[in-house]
Amino acid sequence: MTVAADSATGAASLVQSVDWLAIAPPVTAATVALLVLVADLFVGERHKPLLGYGAVAGLVAALALLVPLRAGDRSTFCLTGGTQACSYTADHFALVIQALVLGGALLTALLSIGDTRKLPAGEFWFLLLASAAGAALLPAARDLATLVVALEVASLPAFALVGIKRGDRRSSEAALKFFLSSVVATAVMLLGVSFVYATTGTLHLTEIAARLDEVPGRFDTLAQAGVALTLVGFAFKTAAAPFHFWVPDTYVGAPLPIAAYLSVVGKAVGFSGLILVTVIGFPSYADVWGPALAVLAALTMTVGNVAALRQTATRARSAVRLLAWSSVGQAGYLLVPIAAAAYSSDAQIGSTVAYALMYAVVNLGAFAVAALVARTHPGNRLSDYRGLYATRPLAALALGFFLLCLAGLPPGIIGLFAKVTVFSAAVDAGLGWLAVVMAVNVVIALYYYLQWTAALFRSPEAAAGGEAPTQQKHRVPAPLTTAIALTAVTGIALSGAPQLVLRFAAVNLF
Repeated sequence: MTVAADSATGAASLVQSVDWLAIAPPVTAATVALLVLVADLFVGERHKPLLGYGAVAGLVAALALLVPLRAGDRSTFCLTGGTQACSYTADHFALVIQALVLGGALLTALLSIGDTRKLPAGEFWFLLLASAAGAALLPAARDLATLVVALEVASLPAFALVGIKRGDRRSSEAALKFFLSSVVATAVMLLGVSFVYATTGTLHLTEIAARLDEVPGRFDTLAQAGVALTLVGFAFKTAAAPFHFWVPDTYVGAPLPIAAYLSVVGKAVGFSGLILVTVIGFPSYADVWGPALAVLAALTMTVGNVAALRQTATRARSAVRLLAWSSVGQAGYLLVPIAAAAYSSDAQIGSTVAYALMYAVVNLGAFAVAALVARTHPGNRLSDYRGLYATRPLAALALGFFLLCLAGLPPGIIGLFAKVTVFSAAVDAGLGWLAVVMAVNVVIALYYYLQWTAALFRSPEAAAGGEAPTQQKHRVPAPLTTAIALTAVTGIALSGAPQLVLRFAAVNLF
């Protein structure tokens, strides 16, 4: 009788109550994804656009559910053995990244409405929402198993989204290259995770951090290999060199809104995972990942900016290629504070998150204007933007502002202050050489950003008869206009209060 009672008590102790409010944002996105997929079976072709508006409403609801969590003190799926290790934690870091990825997915949805006429609507919106759900889950994950699952839930739909243009050889090739390279990176990362588990006997990040402090000498090499291999998978997702080779072809082959999604949300997923495993899981091996990330940061920003500098104005889709290589360069800047955290403190992570928020707003805005120009110039060459101010002055002003923010020049004050926080993180950590490399790369980037900005306000190129060509104006979908307006207004508001970036960068988010 006593044994039976003890067994019942032990079984009861394993039953956990789930904090549904804490997990509400990713669950809402996933639920709406399923609803959209089912609704697609019953909605006629004439009413397919309603699916897009349903997806937008679902993302707005998921964003709204972040408000009750603003205290950042909720956790769920915790161990019951007396430890404080949890698999899901809605702290301030998780909430900020969730706001970034869900907001990025929302803007992607606005860009996509009206551009999905030739795409399978139900599948498109389901895949976008499913990927957003995985992206929202990842920053709250606090064990390696949940991290890997969230990473793949965010990535697998993205493969399909890249290749969703049926019959398009370029789209299929981009999806295949993206898929194969990502699968290899994931396999390497899983090997690293298995090494870490073999060394520590746990998957929870806080438990791993504690046990790595006491690794026996004979397992030290295995632990170092596990740490290094785990970082490889996240380095791929962040497009860090030399794992960046998939970026330009993938961005060019994907639908333009999906390229924007990958450049912001995909990058946020990779960086949040990288931050979690390094700062929370592997602080004991900062001497391994710190120098490695510093070298990766220098290499990534250099490769990205030099490649962007080589883009020719008349090459087909050169505008998207430039944005793709620019995103690689920006990834290098984002890596700097993470590397600096190995030499100083976790507070440096605030600089990466502050820079990521700035980059997300202005880069999505640049892609939104590119989507607008692509409606009249499907080739999307850099030369197609010459004289844009003469035909679409507001779009030209918005794109000019976004490019100046990315360059870190006035009136894009938000971009300048974001770069200052990254410089400060490197200098404070004693990485003076990395700050110098970043300064050189910022100068390189100024050239191609300013060259594109200047082209917007030049007179249009003359046609063969000596007259400037006239561009036929097409009706712009309201969601596309809304996306451009939202990013422009947000960027201007942040530039009007740049001290918020400095204040945000100084906050410890964990």
